[in-house]
Amino acid sequence: MSTPKAVPVSLAEIARIAGVGRAAVSNWRRRHDSFPTRIGGTDVSPQFSLAEVEQWLRDNGKLKDIGGREFLWPRFEALGSRDESGLAIAESVRLMRAPRARVAQSELSGTARELAGEAARLGRSEGQRETFEFLLQRWLETHVRQLSTTPSQLASLMTRIALTIRLGRVEGELTVLDPACGTGHLSAAAAQEYDGPGLVVLGCERDPALAALASSRLGFITENRNVRTEIAAADALRDDPFAGMRADIALCNPPFNERDWGYEELATDQRWTHGLPPRTEPELAWVQHLLSHLKPGGAAVVVLPPAVASRKAGRRIRGSLLRTGVLRAVVALPPGSAQPHSVSLQLWVLRAVPDSPVPAAPGQNALLVDATGFARPGAREPGPDWDALGAFVLSALEVLDHPDADLPESAVRVPLLDLLDDEVDVTPGRYTASSTEPSGVEMAASWGQLGGFLTDLAGHVQHLSKLGFESDTPQVTATVGDLVKAGALTLLAGQQPSETATPSPETTVPLLTVPDLLMDGAPRGRVPAGSANAVVGEGDVVVAGVVRAFKAWVHEGPPVALGPQLYALRVDPEKLDAHFLAGCLRAPANGRQAGTHASSSSRIDIRRLQVLQLPLEEQAGYAETFRRLRTFEDLLTEAQGLGKGLVNDVSDRLAGGGLTL
Repeated sequence: MSTPKAVPVSLAEIARIAGVGRAAVSNWRRRHDSFPTRIGGTDVSPQFSLAEVEQWLRDNGKLKDIGGREFLWPRFEALGSRDESGLAIAESVRLMRAPRARVAQSELSGTARELAGEAARLGRSEGQRETFEFLLQRWLETHVRQLSTTPSQLASLMTRIALTIRLGRVEGELTVLDPACGTGHLSAAAAQEYDGPGLVVLGCERDPALAALASSRLGFITENRNVRTEIAAADALRDDPFAGMRADIALCNPPFNERDWGYEELATDQRWTHGLPPRTEPELAWVQHLLSHLKPGGAAVVVLPPAVASRKAGRRIRGSLLRTGVLRAVVALPPGSAQPHSVSLQLWVLRAVPDSPVPAAPGQNALLVDATGFARPGAREPGPDWDALGAFVLSALEVLDHPDADLPESAVRVPLLDLLDDEVDVTPGRYTASSTEPSGVEMAASWGQLGGFLTDLAGHVQHLSKLGFESDTPQVTATVGDLVKAGALTLLAGQQPSETATPSPETTVPLLTVPDLLMDGAPRGRVPAGSANAVVGEGDVVVAGVVRAFKAWVHEGPPVALGPQLYALRVDPEKLDAHFLAGCLRAPANGRQAGTHASSSSRIDIRRLQVLQLPLEEQAGYAETFRRLRTFEDLLTEAQGLGKGLVNDVSDRLAGGGLTL
């Protein structure tokens, strides 16, 4: 494949092409005089010619068995325009499927059309869908600050909610509508989740590039299936291309906080059956737009910012939605569920009034679900525990029409009389907090448990306070690296699991990562047993080699694979006591000496960690004391958490009155 010299690539792009880390590319540049010279950028962020880089990588045997897609993407990026590169990717899909077609998008330049043709030829040789998904993902990553997408897990959850709560039988084909479809994440989820005999997916997007990409994506997903799709490039609020159409379910992640949504020209629109949305409430315009397109009993799920649930300007419309029984539930999502990731977004679950009443007598109450507790604090990648979040939300909504069924904790049915006050605030956290207030018996049990912790702590304090130390006795230490050389230890480093692995439950082991340690220490992933570089067994010492999570402990229980920045130390029992080793390694001063501490993500050089040199028989006493210190620390942590919880619970009860002395 020819690559024009004018296409620039960065060090990060070269690393991606070669399948190595950026540090490796920097080393190549320093060590090889033949490495291509910089053609642009800065000394800190240099850029190189793609053609020269490709030739150098091939000449020096640095290329792995990769396809042409990695070399193709920088040329799309070099087009410069977000819209043109997006339309070129969509055009390549059209050419993949109709190579003899002569129709080309007029918006594309000659360079973009030529590039689309090359991408189409590459797709026919390396896989059409794989090529499109690769280019689309790189395009989204490049323009992430300009685009707001719906994560696939959230899109699937929204689809399952809508399919769960809609009423009535499907007559023929199920119709799905997404009036602000973007690149088609929600529409694609609907096509993947629904397994009925027929499906119609209708989408609308005012950005032509996004609409073209959504159409291309749906074309691949619905291939060889009884699915009809139509994506219109239009503004759904101002110029509705599906006016008069009724859908079984509607899904939407609309643009937030847009003042210019058509307030003046749409003031008399027939869709505003619950009231004209104020200029500052565009989200409520989208809500009513969805409702206008639902069949009786049809369901809609929409992503909204939390302020929509409580803003004063929208209280009249919220009140109407509640009184008519249309707003059935509000789900508060954990931060990180979708952009903006710092905000706890909400799902509003709506259902058009059915032709016949349902047993739940809609309109008497609304279901409010607080799912913010499923966040993963400390994780590098944003996003909640999707499996647990999905199971929790669906378990709450499955009993939406069964008023006598039990609800999970943090979900509550709120009577309309309580909601229809001066504020009409439907924020879940405002109501679920009081619903989980502990009883007097539960608080008494907590006080008893805290007393037990304090008794155990006092026993450890009595024992540990008697420890004496001889400050004048010289101590000899050795590094982990020295112990490895001496054969007393075997050092194994964890690694990132392969993305291409397709493990089955029978041949996998749990995967522990640093983000898991920052939560509760429970492994959340699984990898094939044979693909893991470090699998710890009973009695192995595990060390977290990063400042923000530095610790060391003796592993107990079934085998566990280790992720990046985690290390396994397998001891020779005739030379070292595992608990003695773990106690020495986890000393804070040890971590400070072996780490750079430039930031909380700085790594610790495991081989530089110091271990006290003692005969094996003397190590046992140290090991027992280290174990007691570890138990003391665990008790302190549990007592602190329980004590803070009791302070909060008792304070709430006191503030509510009813104290008896």
